Order: sequence, then C-alpha cells, then structure tokens
Amino acid sequence: MPISTKIHQRVRQLHIRQALLWLFAVTTLHAPVLAQEFDFAHRIVPILQKKCGECHAGKEKQGGYSINTRESTIEGGDSEKKILAKPIEESELIRRILSDNPDEQMPPEGERLSKEEVATLKEWLSLGAPWEPGYSFGAEEYAPPLKPRRPNLPPASDPTRTHPIDRFLDSYRADLKLPILPTIDDAAFVRRVYLDIIGLLPTPSEVTNYVKNPEPDKREKLVRELLNRNMDYAEHWLTFWNDLLRNDYSGTGFITGGRRQISGWLYNALVTNQPYDSMVRELIAPPTEESAGFGMGIRWRGTVSAGQTVEIQFAQNLGQSFLGINLKCASCHDSFTDRWKLTDSYGLAAIYANETLQIHRCDKPIGKEAKAAWLFPELGNIDAALPQKERLKQLADLMTHPDNGRFTRTMANRVWHRLMGHGIVHPTDAMETKPWNEDLLDFLGIEFSERKYDLKELIFLIATSDAYRTQVERIQERESQVEYRYAGPQAKRMTAEQFVDAVWQLTGAAPKAIDAPVSRGLPNDPANKEVGALQGNWIWAESATQPGGPAAGEKVVFRKKFSIQGEVTRSSGVITCDNSYILWINGNKVGEDGNWENIELFEPSKFLVQGENEIVALGGNGGNGPNPAALYIEMLVETEKGISRVATSTEWEVATGTPDNQGKLSGDQVKWRPATEAAGPWGGRLNGELQQSLSRGLSVGNKMARASLMKGDFLMRSLGRPNRDQVVTVRPTELTQLEAMDLSNGQTLADWLKQGGVLWHSLVQKAKADGKDEKQVIGQLYLQALCRLPTDAEWAAIDELVGQEIEAVEMEDILWAIVMLPEFQYVR
Repeated sequence: MPISTKIHQRVRQLHIRQALLWLFAVTTLHAPVLAQEFDFAHRIVPILQKKCGECHAGKEKQGGYSINTRESTIEGGDSEKKILAKPIEESELIRRILSDNPDEQMPPEGERLSKEEVATLKEWLSLGAPWEPGYSFGAEEYAPPLKPRRPNLPPASDPTRTHPIDRFLDSYRADLKLPILPTIDDAAFVRRVYLDIIGLLPTPSEVTNYVKNPEPDKREKLVRELLNRNMDYAEHWLTFWNDLLRNDYSGTGFITGGRRQISGWLYNALVTNQPYDSMVRELIAPPTEESAGFGMGIRWRGTVSAGQTVEIQFAQNLGQSFLGINLKCASCHDSFTDRWKLTDSYGLAAIYANETLQIHRCDKPIGKEAKAAWLFPELGNIDAALPQKERLKQLADLMTHPDNGRFTRTMANRVWHRLMGHGIVHPTDAMETKPWNEDLLDFLGIEFSERKYDLKELIFLIATSDAYRTQVERIQERESQVEYRYAGPQAKRMTAEQFVDAVWQLTGAAPKAIDAPVSRGLPNDPANKEVGALQGNWIWAESATQPGGPAAGEKVVFRKKFSIQGEVTRSSGVITCDNSYILWINGNKVGEDGNWENIELFEPSKFLVQGENEIVALGGNGGNGPNPAALYIEMLVETEKGISRVATSTEWEVATGTPDNQGKLSGDQVKWRPATEAAGPWGGRLNGELQQSLSRGLSVGNKMARASLMKGDFLMRSLGRPNRDQVVTVRPTELTQLEAMDLSNGQTLADWLKQGGVLWHSLVQKAKADGKDEKQVIGQLYLQALCRLPTDAEWAAIDELVGQEIEAVEMEDILWAIVMLPEFQYVR
C-alpha cells in the first residue's frame, strides 16, 4: 500500500526540520558572517593609527603592548589582561579608553576617542577583532616581485609523483615534516572535476565508465575531454568572469544607459578560449563597442563622491580584477594597508579620462591635477599627451607586458583558488601579501605565460596533479589569523549557479529560454560540417521588383508548411528581416525584432511536432519612402532519419494582412501567392554570419539552459550570487539564515523538486513496466546527485518512507533529502 498522506506529511516535516537544523548548525559553526565583512582597513586602522600608534606601533611597545599584528593586539601586553572579553565593557582596551584615571587612560595625552570611535571599537572587538590578512602597523616586511621568475623544481619525492605541482607541494610538506596526503577514489574525483570544470553533475553512465576504465592516463583524458566541451566550459566559467568583470544582464545603470553589458563578447571569448592577455587588452583598449562596458563602469545618477566617478571606477576595477590590489583606499587617501598612494589611483584614472581630472582627498579637491601614469614605471609609462584611445593601448600593452609577473600570478592564484578552495595568496585580492608558497605561485604564473595565456591549459596543469585529487582538508575550529598550512584542497560550496544547474539536472525544471543576450555554442563548430552553405533565398512579395523597392511601412505575411518524420534530436534556426519581423511556429510566437542588421538565432524543437508543421512570419519594411526589403529564414532539423532543412525560397507563400496572436490570417479576402526573390545587398553582408549562427544553434541542440545565462532571481541572490555593481572575486563561504529559510520554505525550489518527483516517478513506472526493480531508479538518482549509491542506513530510511510502492510524492521527498545534504551542496 502507498504511504498514507499523514505519514508523508510527518516525513516531509522531518526532512525539512533536519535540513533546517543542518543549515543553522553550519551557519552557527562558521559565524559570524559579519566578521568577514567588517571593513577593518577603513574603520579600525585610522583609529588605532591616530590614537594608539605613537606609543604602540612599529618599534614602540610601551607597557609591552604592541598593535603591530592582531596577535600582539589581543595579547594585552605586560598586563596580560584580556582585550577580547565578554561583556565587551570588561575588555582592557575599552576600559582604558573610557577611564578618567590619568595614570591609565588611553591615549594618555591629547584628544580622547569620540563616542562614535568607541562604538566602532566595541563592534570590532565583539566580532572577534577581524584583521586584514597580512596587515601590520610595523614596517612592511614583504614586497611582491614585479618580474616573473622560474623557480628550481624540487626533486620528486617518489617515482610516481613527478607532476611539477606535486613536487613543489611534497617539498613544502617535507620541510614541515608532514606526510604526503591521501587521494580520493575515482567516483569522488569524477564529481569534483565535472563540477569544477563544466559546473555540471556527471551522469550515472559517465561515473561508472570512468570508475571501470583501467587506463593509467584516464585522469588526463577526462580533464582534457571536459575542457574540450567548449560550450559547457564557457557557460560554467561565465559565472566567475561575470563576477570578476561586474557584468550582468539586469540591474543598476542598464535602464538609464549608464552601464553597458559585455555579455556577447565575454561568451565568445570563453567559448573560443581566447588567450587571457588578448582578453585583457580588449577590455582595457576596446577594439569595438562589444568589450567597452567593463571600462565604462557605472555612470551613477545624480551627484556622486569623487571616489565613484567613472574614471576612478576604471582604476579600482583594473587594479582589483587584473592585479589583485585594492585601490579603493587609495582613491580617497593614501592607503593605510599597503604602499599605494592617492596619486597612484588618480594616475591610472587619468589614463581613461577625457578631460582634466582634479585630485580629491576624502572627497575634497586639493588643487592638483592628475597625470596619466602606470603603476609600475619599471615596465614603461604612459604618454599623457596622447588621445585617450592611444593611452589605453599603451596601458593594455603595459598590463600584459611579458615582464609583468604580477599580472600572470594574479590570475594563476585566482584559478588555483577556484579549483583548490584556498588561494596561494589568500584572499585573492590581497596580492601584496606573501604567498604561503612563493615557488609554487611563481611556477604557475610563468607556466601560464609560456603556455600562451591559455586558461584551459592552466586549469589542465592544476587538475591533472595528484594535489588536485587529494582528500579535502578537515578544517578544525581554528583562528582565521593562524598561519595557513597547506593540507589539501578545501571543500567548496557550490555557487548559486552550480546549485541551480544541479537541481535542474535532477528535476528537468530548467527554463526553455535564457536571459543573456548571447548566441550559445561555438562559432563555426567543426563538428557541424553538415551545416554547409546556406540554401535559402532572400524573399519578399511582388513589390520587391518595383523600382526603388517596396513602399515604406509595407507588411507582408509569409508561410511555409513542412513535415517532420521522427523525434527531433537537434535543431537550429536563424532569421533576419529588413526591416522588422514577428515569427510563429505552429501558432506559438517564437520571437520578434525591429533591427534589420540583427541576426536572431532560435531553437525550434520545442515548437515542432511529428507530422505537419507550419512556420509563419510577418515582415515589415521601414524607411520614409520605397526601399529594398527582404526576409531570410533557415532551419536545420535533425531526427533519427537525418537532417532536413526549411529555408525561405520562392516556394514559400505570401499574403497581405495582419495575423492574430497565433500567427493566423482569417477572412475570405486572404490570397496566398508565391513569394518573390528579392535582390539586394543583404547576402553579401550577412550570409557569413547567418551560416555561423546556424552552426552555433546546432551545437546547442536541446542543451539545458544554464543558470549563468539567467538573470539573478531571489533564490540565487540568497545563495550568494552578487548584484555585480562591484567587482566580486570571492563569494561568501558561510551559509546564512536567509538561505536556510529559502532552501526549506522557498516556493521556487519546492516547485522544481515537485516537478522532479514527477519526472523520477515516471522512470519508476517505466522500470516497473519493464519488469525491473523500481528501487534501481532511486539508486540512479543517488548516483547522479552524489556519484554513489545509497548507504545501508539510507536504504533503510528509504524503505521506511516508500513502503511497497513508490509514488511521485515519495520521489519528491527523496529529492528534498538529497539536495539538503552538505555532500550535495559542496564540491569535495
């Protein structure tokens, strides 16, 4: 008998309760989130430097108390009295700041701290005194080298451990008298590498095929195979690059025209694996408008501070994205935390400026003009007398200069962090900080440049090391300020996009259309040789043959009936019209556009049926008088019987009238007649792009929409997807109470899992009809989600849940239980 509704409700409540307990437990374990977000550099450093530095910073250590580092700050000096205390009023630091006793008050002379400053210090101490990694009030101890360096490769610790990364890490751990770390099994490796490289869960067959493969080089082959899945790779790493380049599909500035997307350019750069140095050159000195949006930043409405002008944004974003340095402090005043000065930020900003740029300190003009200058004059400088376009070319050359080792090390460090969970310099925007292994970082940086700035080759280098397949580090409750020691990769939370993609894979709930204004797939994909030359004609009504062309404003309805035999496996369609069109297939509106220069790619399969089909388009001419007009459509439809084409030609029919919302013309006066081939300049200008788009569409086929191509919704925002008003290089690693509530009670996820329950129940019914064990389907679900079968304990729980028959609601509950597991939500 099926499980009763009452028992089902109790089980569901138990699953939700367990999920909430886990989520809140993890939130508490890693709390407080605010400690990571506390702005130490701007809120605490100025207070300590001004009020305490004279007696307790640098070489000064009165009373044995030094504020040079976090450790010395909280130790309390000779008194050994607690600086971190609860309640916070018992902190020795707070007590002395508030004291009226002249023998112990701090500071002993001069102006006392304001109420606001005291409140800031209390807040800081209550959060555990979070500190900027690597910062010291003492003398600067580390200066990152500028030029690249190839370090000597240590000898292999074992004949089987010859990969250069393993040689560096084995030597590092040997120096610390630590053993070589154990590795994960094949199934765990498959899940890790799929999620890291293409952001998707492997299918059950992909898992089992790899596990059973006896070839010794199967790891290298799998990594290469995944990197060659160009579209999957691009649509996963698009998340990283959108964050890094603060690109998005909606948000602040787009409606008012104060911001411009680089989505199409970025997608093409990733799917074609454009070299990183070339990408950066095009972002700094855009050859076309397609990549100009990054440099433009956001032109905020109304009056903004001097630190938020477009020119200053340009300097800040360049420094952070490509060099891993923080110029935000130095955009307001000389930095408290590193070497950068106000003139450095303004010098970089002046390269972008089209007019004289006045230097402001703390939002007040100081009466000096900024001069265009590069941060590292050892490599060359900027000719300030040149026009902006030429200055930007000089800057692009200097940024990507072969001797700029900081450029390559920064990206190598970011990719290492993405794959291994912790940067060699950490955080990744603190590149003024000493790496925990300088040789390893220098090696990755110079290998990256010598491999022609190939991002895939950098990923391949890291992912084929034994270090990459090491068991994840077991992180104990340790102070975040304790010196990091490499102990293996760290488990990484799925990004919001990875989590959503994984749920869509399990439930079939992905949307049919994407939001990003991109053409998916690889241009001129060699796998699509069958596309060949275009086979259609540019067509219009008889008016195309009139002198001057059809009248302005003329509208023509086009139609073609065609048959499809067999189930559609792939399809692709392109359309363009001078001047505008609306397109329907089988009464379903596919799209519309009003720009004759646009070529639109569409995916017809979701509108097609086996048997008879009809395509209808309404074309409109523009202009102020007679002028050429034409429509071009071509579709490729693949079934098990082969590929068929539907392309505009004189075999199409045309009529006059206005179709309804389903593309239908009605009335006795409608007269259909053959279309006319239209002569004009379109083919010469657009045929190459039409062919390329058709090929891309065939590459896409019936591929699932990806979350990276969707606008951020409430669920993705709560899971950590940023608004991208600012450059974001590392997303939050802690779970929040908002996520716990949204994951357990949010309607979006609930709807997806309900749909998934129906999907997996249909597979259960099919297995039953085929005489197979229905519970094998549950095993397949676990294998796809977790790359393993259920444990004995899980099987026992499942048996208790489902009873003798498996219903859709039970499969929905199993999905709930799986997606709430830390094992599912982490890349381990």
